[in-house]
Amino acid sequence: MSTRSRTRPAGVTAGDALPPYRQRTSTVQLFRFSAVTWNAHRIHYDAAYARSEGYPDVLVQSHLHGCVLLNAVLAWAGPDASLRAFGWQNRGIAVAGDELIVTGAVVAVRDAPAERVADLRLEEHNQRGEPCAPGHATVAWPAGP
Repeated sequence: MSTRSRTRPAGVTAGDALPPYRQRTSTVQLFRFSAVTWNAHRIHYDAAYARSEGYPDVLVQSHLHGCVLLNAVLAWAGPDASLRAFGWQNRGIAVAGDELIVTGAVVAVRDAPAERVADLRLEEHNQRGEPCAPGHATVAWPAGP
């Protein structure tokens, strides 16, 4: 289950921390993600094969790490936000059953014509504290009254 927010963050300022966003992975989720992304690599759905390759279990797909990071940003930013930029780098593995935890911070906020824009720094770790994927995002909200 994931943590979701329905409202826009009030008074966003540089230095604000994003609340932790958590998502537990499962073998079913990894199988389905491989299916919808046409990823046929067996390390994502065949545990015996993944172990034969030296992994402890089936691996979370690299693009699923990106999806978890992006879901964390969108849940925090709320329904009025527009995503302007997003990127991440895979740095470590996660396996089925791991809980992925995204934390982050607002690094800059600026006013643009008719909107407020925030740049975010993101970090995804597993429940053991091992880094999986750092990332960054830029979101914008319509300017308030």
